[in-house]
Amino acid sequence: MEKKLTMSVKEIKRIKVIEKIKERELTVIEASLALNISERQIYRIKKRYQDEGASGLIHRLRGQSSNRGYSTEIKKEVIELYRNHYWDFGPTLFTEKLEELHKIKIDHETIRRWLRKHGEITSSRRSRRHRKKRDRKSSIGEMLQFDGSPHDWFEGRGDVCSLLHAVDDASGRVFLRFAKSENTEEVLYTLREYVELHGIPHSIYTDRYSVYYAKDKKTDFQKAMKKLSIRCIYANSPQAKGRVERGNRTLQDRLVKEMRLRGISDISTANKFLREQFIAQYNKKFARKEAIPDIHIQVNGINLDNIFCYETERQVRNDYTITLNGKYIQLEKSKVTLPMPKQYVTLRKYLDGSLHIFHGEEELNFRLLQGKPKKKVKVTWHPSEEHPWRKIKIGKAKYDK
Repeated sequence: MEKKLTMSVKEIKRIKVIEKIKERELTVIEASLALNISERQIYRIKKRYQDEGASGLIHRLRGQSSNRGYSTEIKKEVIELYRNHYWDFGPTLFTEKLEELHKIKIDHETIRRWLRKHGEITSSRRSRRHRKKRDRKSSIGEMLQFDGSPHDWFEGRGDVCSLLHAVDDASGRVFLRFAKSENTEEVLYTLREYVELHGIPHSIYTDRYSVYYAKDKKTDFQKAMKKLSIRCIYANSPQAKGRVERGNRTLQDRLVKEMRLRGISDISTANKFLREQFIAQYNKKFARKEAIPDIHIQVNGINLDNIFCYETERQVRNDYTITLNGKYIQLEKSKVTLPMPKQYVTLRKYLDGSLHIFHGEEELNFRLLQGKPKKKVKVTWHPSEEHPWRKIKIGKAKYDK
């Protein structure tokens, strides 16, 4: 059976030079200059070539484990951990968990190479349509990308829910909150928490989901944004708001596995984990670290209850009642001047479920009626036969009989 030799270009070049020395086409000095090694090394190489042939020029450590390499036991332990506990983790996240939970510190590219060699992962990459990259905004708070990501976040341990995801376009800093679904109430509640924590952004970038956009009338989301002077920008495709979409994919990988390791299976516990640990750790790792100006507008004396709410208008009837969802509401007298009949009042349902009625900026007192108010019977009064009015004669009219 013939032995096959694998030689590098450098080693093949050395053979050619040694052959020329044997044929006296080159001197040892010329050969050392050509190979950029010392004359003494030329003599060593020449002797090995004479004694062992071409195999004598192959590096002595070829095929052997590096003295700086990891032991077989470490490699075996890492692969077993991956197969038994982290089989669906990417190499980078798996590397972080190895250091955090198992005190094994290895470069993620080394881990990637090991996993690929043992067939645990592949190096395939999806082809994507080329798109022109939009530059980041220059200031924090200049634009906030917002989206909801419905997903089986608890991997069957709990109900399917949605992650409401806000990311600052300039810094990549995220704000996250779990909700049952991406509905108006949950979106308003999440944005209120963001505003209270970071301030009011100058614009917000969303898709055209019905919570955020409607052709015929303004949504409650649009009304709230208008009150805060936040410009609404709507994407025509998911790729347009790529930063938040890519973040959703990353979170569906990382966050799902972090919650699995902690046994989290409900929205309340998940939100507590987000607030107390995950958001800060995620921003520390992925948000931009360099100094970027923050132009959020701070909330000073603004009543957020009147902004993040459901709002509608109703016309006041002659009996000072209004209707809402088929029910009647009686406006009550108070120190505030009541609106005139046919005028409009503003009804606001706060996120805590309470109802408030305003005329301009003044809040009105009211009470809910159990049913439809009864119409007042118009009483007509007729004077008696002996009433003096009947004896008054005006013009041709005769009142006496």
